[in-house]
Amino acid sequence: MLDKPSLLLPSPSSTHSARIYSCPQCRKSFTPRPELLKNTMLAALVEELEKTGLQADLCYAGPEYVACDVCTGRKLRAVKSCLVCLISFCEKHLQPPFEIPAYGKHKLVEPSEKLQENICSRHDEVMKMFCRTDQQCFCYLCSVDEHKGHDTVSAAAERTERQRELEESRHNIQQRIQDREKDVKLLQQEVEAINGSADKAVEHSEKIFTQLIRLMENRRSDMKQHVRSQQQTEVSRVKELQEKLEQEITELKRKDAELKKLSHTEDHNQFLHNYPSLSALSESTHSSSIKIRPLKYFEDVTAAVSEVRDKLQDVLRETGTNISLTVTEVDVLPSKPAKKTSADFLRYSREITLDPNTAYRLLLLSEGNRKVTLMRQHQYSDHPDRFTWQQVLSRESLTGRCYWEVEWTGRVHVAVAYKNISRAGSSSVCMFGYNDKSWALYCDNTSYKFWYNKVQTPVSGPRSSRVGVYLDHSAGILSFYSVSDTMTLLHRVQTKFTQPLYAGVYVFGPAAASISPPASWPPAPGNPLLASRLTTASNFS
Repeated sequence: MLDKPSLLLPSPSSTHSARIYSCPQCRKSFTPRPELLKNTMLAALVEELEKTGLQADLCYAGPEYVACDVCTGRKLRAVKSCLVCLISFCEKHLQPPFEIPAYGKHKLVEPSEKLQENICSRHDEVMKMFCRTDQQCFCYLCSVDEHKGHDTVSAAAERTERQRELEESRHNIQQRIQDREKDVKLLQQEVEAINGSADKAVEHSEKIFTQLIRLMENRRSDMKQHVRSQQQTEVSRVKELQEKLEQEITELKRKDAELKKLSHTEDHNQFLHNYPSLSALSESTHSSSIKIRPLKYFEDVTAAVSEVRDKLQDVLRETGTNISLTVTEVDVLPSKPAKKTSADFLRYSREITLDPNTAYRLLLLSEGNRKVTLMRQHQYSDHPDRFTWQQVLSRESLTGRCYWEVEWTGRVHVAVAYKNISRAGSSSVCMFGYNDKSWALYCDNTSYKFWYNKVQTPVSGPRSSRVGVYLDHSAGILSFYSVSDTMTLLHRVQTKFTQPLYAGVYVFGPAAASISPPASWPPAPGNPLLASRLTTASNFS
């Protein structure tokens, strides 16, 4: 009879007062319902079968486990490996040998498939020594010949030293993670401040423009475009740095996890084999405190519009005054940023050649229109694009992000200009820096000066015979750098470029200038972009 009462069912024909119970297994009927007893023989058999099946699943070694080296036939799963015997043992074969006192000094570790890598291939001995000279493990016999006279220690001693270094690396990583998380939080607060200030500037300006809607509709659109463009620029800068810091945090956490896993490796040789590739840390992002200057740009917009509101009606009728939104950079980078080198601008390098149709008639272009020399005789016939001043423009238009360098002697203008700059007439019409279609940095042995639309701005900075020019056309940024081992910003222009720009050079009398990719870049084989050079010079001999 079964041991489950629920299977003992009443007969369908039985009445409520005298039920007949039938066993579904033996079909025997009972009145009244009997007391059910456990079938102990069947229960013991089931329990033994379950135990045997579970034991089989857990103990036999599959392809993903280390097998016992002592087992014959179907091998059981190893539970320990001995670094002295270089044998893996299952639970069954582990106890007998290690109960003998002689085995007391053997070291058992978690099962490993790489025990044979601890055997010297030449002497068939266990490698218990480490050579600091050759950075490899070896056996005692190798010390007689191959590693004689080298700096050698036991593998255990070397592991102890490297473990200490590993812990120091983990400590440094964890500290850097904390620093980066603080920086990310600060940058997030800056994003919120930028957005809040920008929203407030737009909101206040909108209220002011409502009073002058008929006269100010176009100006309001310009204001919103400038504010949102500046907002996007500032947020993008902060987000870019924030993303770099978050990427560094992720990388540091991954590195810490790898080092933690390595620190738990009990096999000295495996530890020492993997340690060199995991111990080095990537260069850290500059972690100085981030200073944020007040968000004056958006506040200045509101102040300018408020002032114009009171005067604009009469002024617009008479002079058509335009509201100029002066751009102020928001410094979201460390107060003392890491110095840059010209190699940092490698990805923005552009191949530049000179356009002979724009060259002054006494300029001779050679070497693939990359070298220009000032001669005494005319070199070219008339052309509508030719300058009547000692200057020349590049053939290529410059958009996006571009970088090039100018090495100079004497007196020169390093310039960029629109293509529609006048080619003939007075200096204010066509000379680089003397009109609103060109921007120029004047360089001589005593000073720098920046020129735009006949307005001169003194520029201070270290003297260098090489000037770097960086252009971000879409962002409206034009920067000039003094280039030596590092780069020092001389002058930066923030404006809105309405056309593609062209590189230009003006030569004052006996002088020379060379336009090229950064001097510190070795030209890549087969890469004409990095190998190209454009040279200008003066020659009165």
